[in-house]
Amino acid sequence: MLYLLDANTLITAKNLYYQMERVPEFWDWLLHHGRKGSLKIPPEIFNELRNGKDELADWVKHPDVEAVLLLDEELAPELVQRVLADGYAPDLSDIDLEKIGMDPFMIAYALARPDNRMVISGEVSAPGKKRANRRVPDVCRSVGVKCNNLFKLVNDLNFSTSWDADA
Repeated sequence: MLYLLDANTLITAKNLYYQMERVPEFWDWLLHHGRKGSLKIPPEIFNELRNGKDELADWVKHPDVEAVLLLDEELAPELVQRVLADGYAPDLSDIDLEKIGMDPFMIAYALARPDNRMVISGEVSAPGKKRANRRVPDVCRSVGVKCNNLFKLVNDLNFSTSWDADA
């Protein structure tokens, strides 16, 4: 399984659960799994993180981080169009597209190989939301993409503060 990380997953991890200075093991663990090819950050999401003004942005800008976490893959534009049309609405305005942001790209990368990819997002399902207000888990469900949260990732890839890359 390839886990595709949404920006909010890393932002939440940094702010609430795995502060960079207090739990550096988490950030090393992410790099380890990036090297193994089990988790990546799509380019559009990576750029969102890179444009930040905090320690997470500084971390993402490090060449070693980019080398192992950035998903290096071409995305078929028709997959993004499918996510937009089937996941949000077929007639989105420019204002809608701006509000939605980069999420359709992340979901489209997962849609390219739905059997072995999962989006990891901090968003919570809100089935009543419509059009540009739809949440990532609901859009994923609409287009047949697996989606879960940071705790699923931590559990599936067995993070602990005593993990060992050599084990």
